[in-house]
Amino acid sequence: MVVSTIELSKRQEQIVQIVKDNGPITGEAIADRLNLTRATLRPDLAILTMAGYLEARPRVGYFYTGKTGQQLLADRINKIKVMDYQSIPVVINESISVYDAIVTMFLEDVGTLFVVDKSSLLVGVLSRKDLLRASLGNQDLKSVPVTIIMTRMPNITMCEKDDLLIDVAHKLIEKQIDALPIVKQSERGIEVIGRITKTNMTKALVGLAGDEIL
Repeated sequence: MVVSTIELSKRQEQIVQIVKDNGPITGEAIADRLNLTRATLRPDLAILTMAGYLEARPRVGYFYTGKTGQQLLADRINKIKVMDYQSIPVVINESISVYDAIVTMFLEDVGTLFVVDKSSLLVGVLSRKDLLRASLGNQDLKSVPVTIIMTRMPNITMCEKDDLLIDVAHKLIEKQIDALPIVKQSERGIEVIGRITKTNMTKALVGLAGDEIL
């Protein structure tokens, strides 16, 4: 797969220039100008179209989009949704102790836990900082419920699977948090269906750099 930051080959640069100067122009006409067959050009045209340099219209031909590499990359980023990079949430019940929450966080190797009630509806969020703060005192962590230290509704920052990943990235930066619950609104309440973290953001960035996002 190809992103807008690809380095074009000499022939691809020639194709872009031909379309820029003569568009709309058919694939056959482009091939004629380069003294090549249409079949030979097909992969190059597919790459340029997928990357956003060219736009193809049936029975009309190819157009030059006029966008810079930076604009094309921005277009790609603004199409990535939360669902494309979401992870499985680690959920705990509101009745468990802070000690058990610490053990769960350690075993699951995550930085954020989502707290739900008996109906599996979101009621709170626990971060590493919350658990660290609780562990600094002299209290018995096995007797302290997570509800005492968690961030409660309606102070939880959330997102939905159809939200843009870039918008969620802004929320993570603004709130200075490591993860957001991905939720689904229902008649029963708010259900946790996933999580999006700074690690997910890093994977998206690596995906862009590694040509994994169209």
